[in-house]
Parts: sequence; structure tokens; C-alpha cells
Amino acid sequence: MSQNEPTTKTPTSSTSSPARLADDTAQGKTTIAASVVQKIAGIAAREISGVYSMGGGVSRAFGAIRERIPGGGTGAANIAGVQVEVGEKQAAIDLDIVVEYGASIVELARSVRRNVIGTVERMTGLEVIEVNISVNDIHLPTAEDDETPPTTQPSRVE
Repeated sequence: MSQNEPTTKTPTSSTSSPARLADDTAQGKTTIAASVVQKIAGIAAREISGVYSMGGGVSRAFGAIRERIPGGGTGAANIAGVQVEVGEKQAAIDLDIVVEYGASIVELARSVRRNVIGTVERMTGLEVIEVNISVNDIHLPTAEDDETPPTTQPSRVE
């Protein structure tokens, strides 16, 4: 490729190299890894009351296993339920969530979308062009959720 040919840049996925922000000045430029955008979006989504967890059943199961492996709970691929595409100036975010039973899914999705867009834009300076939300499950309250941990029974034998 010659120096005079224009280069086109496509958005990078969450596992790619850092994305360059539009804030490229004479004093330098700032780069933010796509994994950072992914973490910010995941935290912002979980801040909304009514979001029980992130990810589908399989990704939650693998995430729980990964967290038990030393060094396995870090990195972009370990943010269950959050995928991002980051370009130089914009980001697109896909979220997979599990909703608490009884929550209005439409209102919850609006709140999640508003919080994710506001938080990512404020923290990174990237324009969030879309936040797609997939509701994969509903968490039903169980008796186990309301109980305190069982106390151990004294042994009947000596």
C-alpha cells in the first residue's frame, strides 16, 4: 500500500487492539482499549435495578468457571453478556441480560440503554450509536433467595 492511498478503518471488536479517540491533539492522543468500553458498559447495565445478571445461561456458566481459575477472570472475553464494536469516534454495544421477575422489561431496557450510553460517552468521549439489548431469561425469586444461610445442626451422636 502506498503512502498516498487512503486507508479505511473498520470498527474493532472487543478482543482487538485499542481504539483511537477523536481527541488527537498536538499534545498527543488517547487510546482506550475496547475491553475498557466493554467493562464500563457491563457495570453501567448492572447498576440498574431489575437487572439480575448479564449473559445467557451458557456464558454465565463459563464465566463462573473462569472466575475460579487463577488469572481466568480478567480480560475482555470475560465480561459475560457484553459485546462491543469500537471505532475511532463511535461505539456499538450489545447486551445480554437476565431480568428480575416483575420488572417491566420495556422500562428496564430504556433505563439500561440510557445509563450505558451516558456512562460510556461521559467516560470515554466516544459516541454510542446503538445499544442492543437481548433479554435471555427471567430470574424467578425462590425460597433460597429469601432465606438466611442454614445453621448447622448439632450432632446427635458422640
